[in-house]
Amino acid sequence: MSLIRRNGDLFNLPSLFDDFFTRDFNRGGSSFSSTGTSIPAVNIRETNDDFEVEMAAPGMTKKDFRIELDGTLLTISSERGSEREENEGNYNRREFSYQSFQRSFTLPKEVVDIDKIKAKYENGMLYLRIPKREEAKQKPPRVIDIS
Repeated sequence: MSLIRRNGDLFNLPSLFDDFFTRDFNRGGSSFSSTGTSIPAVNIRETNDDFEVEMAAPGMTKKDFRIELDGTLLTISSERGSEREENEGNYNRREFSYQSFQRSFTLPKEVVDIDKIKAKYENGMLYLRIPKREEAKQKPPRVIDIS
């Protein structure tokens, strides 16, 4: 027995089961909002010198992002829309697409050097480097001489 996915019924109307077959059950690297839009996965790593943020966002450009720091709240957001029109024979097909997401993170107070935050977008990944203030960095153990 074979399972065949059809994109509509005999009259080219959407099938009630299309949603069942197009849903992503694995949800690998992304999570989904209540509207079904994907929210990019984020990795955050803390080192002695900084925080490193990686966000998977393939198919975007650096112009699609807005990165904002308000006090200790870091917000990464994106909005992108497109329109496509096709004319074939006696029918026209016009499609609109709109994607947006927003992720916010609270940075530790008095730890981050906000003037030195850097971001770059490369090969589908957004990278942020958020350096720590010198006084917030962990110092190596110090040996104390006994007199």
